[in-house]
Amino acid sequence: MNALIVNCSPVRNGATAEIAGIIARQLSECFAVRSVCIDDYRFAFCRGCRSCHQTAECVIHDDAEKLMAAFEWADTVVCVSPSYWADVPGQFKAFIDRCTPWCNTHEPHAALSPGKKGYAIALRTGPGMKECERIIGSIEHFFGHLEIQCSGHLGFCSVEYREAVEARQEEIEAFCRMIMEEGERTDEA
Repeated sequence: MNALIVNCSPVRNGATAEIAGIIARQLSECFAVRSVCIDDYRFAFCRGCRSCHQTAECVIHDDAEKLMAAFEWADTVVCVSPSYWADVPGQFKAFIDRCTPWCNTHEPHAALSPGKKGYAIALRTGPGMKECERIIGSIEHFFGHLEIQCSGHLGFCSVEYREAVEARQEEIEAFCRMIMEEGERTDEA
């Protein structure tokens, strides 16, 4: 089984990256793990031309295709996102927009292999969960249109710097155990 961990933040060494690293280490007990940061990829914005609605492929050829190849490789995808003005960072949103060729709302559309599971983790600096719920909703909406089964989520408030993650270690590890148990059940089926 393969697991893709996506740091949806352009910051490679912050709290989001710290959480993504913990998840990668934990899941490596049961999965082949690939970790990526959205900032590892260079891609243009969607032009809104809708050519993909007729051809099932984008007219732009860049790193968005490479990142989608990583999604195809994975059986399990974990997206870890901080809050940028109460939603996912713009870099990740730009990637989501570029996934329109894979969106199941038009025919023809490209498609990922079936049976993938997706997990969303959101973190924010403030105290209220409503913002985390919005971010989780954005990621799960994205998963839904790619036909990735939404299988669990986790939200963290009052996490601004990587030092704050240590206090949440047990929650993250418990979440990882749940992902691994799901993976084992899927592998047995």
